[in-house]
Amino acid sequence: MRRFALGMMTSAALMAGLASQVQASSKDYSKSTKTDLVTKIMGNKSYQVYSSLKLEEVTKKVKAKSKEKKKYTVKKKVAVKKKSKKGKTKYKTVKQVKYKWVTKTAYKNVKKKEWKFGKKLTASADFRYAHVQSKSYKVKGGKRYYYIYVDGRPVGYVNEKAFALSKANVVSQVSLVNNPSDSVGFNAEDAINYVTDQHGSLVDNDSVEISCKSAELNISDTGYVSSRKAGTAVLTFRYGKAKATSKLTVRGDAKEGISSADVTPVKTDLPEIKTWSASDGASLSSSSTITSKDAVSSSHKYWATDMSGNAKGADIETIFYHPAVLSAPGSSNLEAKVSSAVQGIDFYDNDLVTSNLDLGQADNWEARGHMVYYNMRKVEKYKWQLIPSKMLSFNTWLSYIKNIKVSPYMKLGHGQSVGSTKKYVYVLANWNRSINWSNSQELIRVKKSTMEIDKIWTFKVWNGSAKYPRIFLNADVIDDNTLLALFHNASKHRYEYWKISRNGDSFKAKEVGATGSDPISNSAEVHPEVQGFVWNSAYDVYYIAFNDYLFKIGAGLDGKTDAGKLLNYYKFNTGRREFEGLSSYGPELYLNLNHPTETLKVNHITK
Repeated sequence: MRRFALGMMTSAALMAGLASQVQASSKDYSKSTKTDLVTKIMGNKSYQVYSSLKLEEVTKKVKAKSKEKKKYTVKKKVAVKKKSKKGKTKYKTVKQVKYKWVTKTAYKNVKKKEWKFGKKLTASADFRYAHVQSKSYKVKGGKRYYYIYVDGRPVGYVNEKAFALSKANVVSQVSLVNNPSDSVGFNAEDAINYVTDQHGSLVDNDSVEISCKSAELNISDTGYVSSRKAGTAVLTFRYGKAKATSKLTVRGDAKEGISSADVTPVKTDLPEIKTWSASDGASLSSSSTITSKDAVSSSHKYWATDMSGNAKGADIETIFYHPAVLSAPGSSNLEAKVSSAVQGIDFYDNDLVTSNLDLGQADNWEARGHMVYYNMRKVEKYKWQLIPSKMLSFNTWLSYIKNIKVSPYMKLGHGQSVGSTKKYVYVLANWNRSINWSNSQELIRVKKSTMEIDKIWTFKVWNGSAKYPRIFLNADVIDDNTLLALFHNASKHRYEYWKISRNGDSFKAKEVGATGSDPISNSAEVHPEVQGFVWNSAYDVYYIAFNDYLFKIGAGLDGKTDAGKLLNYYKFNTGRREFEGLSSYGPELYLNLNHPTETLKVNHITK
């Protein structure tokens, strides 16, 4: 049983913690105590970060006291035995020797070992939203000082009180759609931002004990809560002394999300477009993976041939090279590794957010990774590649770090349904191998200020019944209450465009356009996956990306274009580097390429 096993693990962790406390209270050690490379979660208290911590031999003058017996003389009157004629006693003065103990103070040079901190670097508060890791510590005066890596760069030592010790941070509210056909349910681990042990190290989600208190709902041994009937529950998350609760609600309306796919699709009247398979592209581009030692120092620019045969119908040009990686060397654990492989991007004004999944993880059910926020007002086009290295001066590096935030390890799905508003980032975390099942779809909201999840909803969209579900692998956020989503109807050879609106915790869906016949195909995949979808509000058009093709389709939402009509397409000569995510803000259009990871701006396409 899962929770029984978790209880055993918790007891073992408690014994290990007691042992570590005994060790910490014993003598100081000059050598580092090595541990596994672990992720550290920064707390709210700020402590000084030092460049080094060494046990050094020093010479000090020590005060020494000693006692010695000292001789001294005193004068004393002594009576003479014979009396004078007048009958009086005669006296004489004699010297008498006496002894006393005297304390003497002296100083002598003594060699001893003392802990010495190196240079003061900065306060730990500067790393509050960074990805912090450690694999060693030193004990000074019974306190642990961990050597930390920040966003991949080795930095220095900090008191472990700077970390969030024995803390659980979970989503306060989860709202699930009533879905009688959901065969899986909600994975309670999705509500975890982080849980730490007594030393501030990130605990694997599988090691957290999760319980469910409810009159209507229950949690399975594998940690899933069914959404087949309405009800409320309080989920409790425990690990050692860490504890947090989350309120979960399954909404009451079982008909929520049932709609009609009745829009007549617009035919494309195009010859079949052939392109290379995704596996060919990946194998070709993976050989150019960048390292911090050979950073790119020039922009890429790729031209595209459009639908009319114009060889310069559009171009894309680099605006930003991403950090080569944001985790320390040896981060084999997926929770610890912040990959440079970006699957999705979104711009809001000068805020850029990306979904980062390790290579191959996007295809996994329950795919997880990290989201990264960049303040593009401060971005350096080329230098941010070097963030995980020590090739930048500390002060320059620190100025970059203050403009980057890394989310906790979280569910992302395949990572290409990403959108953002002024305060929030949204992820529609669907599995790209689901084969259009009737299970619910999970929408995750992340606060930009902390890059932590603050709300989770699920919704469903069915065309009449559970027999005809609509699972969206690509979506764009219009505002905090509206999504535009793309559905590839393989059986009818068409793309459908849906508007999904939220009112409180309830969702409604409406088909707002359709394009008939698949405009793209290749020899390896009859029904290829789309790798980017976005609505451009300035021109009322959708853009759909696949491999190195970009398709421009009328949205018809503002009456400027015909909904579902293919307006143009562009074939870019990227050397088989496939597009990974699209974003639009105002009139501008952006896309992402990996190997190396770079964000590019699309030019001329709207003229």
